[in-house]
Amino acid sequence: MAITYMTKEGYKKKMEEIAYLETVKRPEISRAIAEARDKGDLSENAEYDAAKEAQGMLEMKISQLKDLVANARILDETKLNCDEVQILNKVKIKNIANGMMMEYTIVADSEANLREKKIASSTPIAQGLLGHKVGEVVEIKAPAGLMKFEIIEISF
Repeated sequence: MAITYMTKEGYKKKMEEIAYLETVKRPEISRAIAEARDKGDLSENAEYDAAKEAQGMLEMKISQLKDLVANARILDETKLNCDEVQILNKVKIKNIANGMMMEYTIVADSEANLREKKIASSTPIAQGLLGHKVGEVVEIKAPAGLMKFEIIEISF
C-alpha cells in the first residue's frame, strides 16, 4: 500500500468516518440481516441477500479506510513555505495560451475536491507545478495536450 500524505484535519475526518461506520452503520446492517433471517427461508430472501451484500461492501470500505490511515503521513504545516510549490500550497497560475487565471490548492490524493479547487498531488497539473517558483513557466502534459502555465503566486 502506498504512503498517503494528509493534513491533521484530513486524518481526523478519516478516523471519524471509520468510527461512524463501525459504531453506527455496522450495527444497522447486522440488525437488517437479523430481521431478514427472522422472515424464514433464506434461499429466496432478497432482503437477506441485499443486507449481506451491504455488509460486505461496508466491511470492504472500513478495511480500505483503515489501510489508508495506517499508511498515512501527517504533513507538518509549520514546515511549509512559499519559496516553491509544495503540497498544501495554494497556487495561482496563468494559462499562457489564453491568459486564463486559475487557483488551486495542492492536497493529498485522499483530500482532493475539485469543487473546492483542491487538486490531488498526483494529477498532471500538480506534478508539473511542484518544486517550481513564482515567475517560472512550466509545461504540463495534460490529456488535452502540452499546456504552458506561469506561476503567478504561491500562498497557504
